[in-house]
Amino acid sequence: MDDLAGFLRTRRSRVAPAAVGIPTDSRRRVEGLRREEVAHLSGVSVDYYVRLEQGRATQPSEQVLDALARVLRLDETEHEHLYRLARQRRRRAKAPSGRVRPELLRLLDLVAGAPALIMDHRLDVLAGNRLAQLLYGRPIPGLNTARHLFLEEAEHGLYADWENCTLDAVGHLRLAAGKFPEDPRLASLIGELAMGSERFRRLWARADVRARTHGRKAYRHPLVGRLELHQENFPLPDKSGMELLVLSAAPGSPDENGLRLLAGLDADRGDARPPVNAQRAR
Repeated sequence: MDDLAGFLRTRRSRVAPAAVGIPTDSRRRVEGLRREEVAHLSGVSVDYYVRLEQGRATQPSEQVLDALARVLRLDETEHEHLYRLARQRRRRAKAPSGRVRPELLRLLDLVAGAPALIMDHRLDVLAGNRLAQLLYGRPIPGLNTARHLFLEEAEHGLYADWENCTLDAVGHLRLAAGKFPEDPRLASLIGELAMGSERFRRLWARADVRARTHGRKAYRHPLVGRLELHQENFPLPDKSGMELLVLSAAPGSPDENGLRLLAGLDADRGDARPPVNAQRAR
């Protein structure tokens, strides 16, 4: 699903020669750096670097990877991704099972006044509290947020900042593909998205990676209107690939009132469903 050669090619094409001290003129036709320029700046032979980009060189050393990261101006997330791709042939990570421990389900139920989700590396929502279900307007089991973004929602749907959300989703899936290159369900999802969404195909070809940590998320809810929420991501410490996501509103803000209204509408319906929905491993 992903490889070191393709990642190097895309990163090389994005480095402006002037940024690494290489003068240019109007006759230059290469976008970004040439292979020989990357090799020279990294201190490796041109032949070796060409073999890296062609997928014929295996197990580059840490020193080579660090030098390439410096020349290609990789950020921390990209640097770690480069290391992971280089080690794929040495160690294949087994895809996590996706089982949600009962203790985590109880924890979700304790999160009051904010939508909270447990999501895996494929962007499958495995569990969510009642406010999360109300926010998405559908049952949580079976929801995949990447599929929801690219195949079910349009630019004027639930996601007020749809374009940036798609960038985040593709960047996350790229990281996941590097961590779990032999996960058939992840490969199937990526294939489905590529077949069904032209925007996904274009973004995937860029090979961008993004680590989700925190940030603003804006929604257009059909019942309560626009909600500007803060998303905080908490990776679970058991190497499961899962994250706890909590979407909170600033105290005293219209968004906090919107979440209260959302919860109140649910109470008005007398909904007697259990507060947490979980999707067990298949």
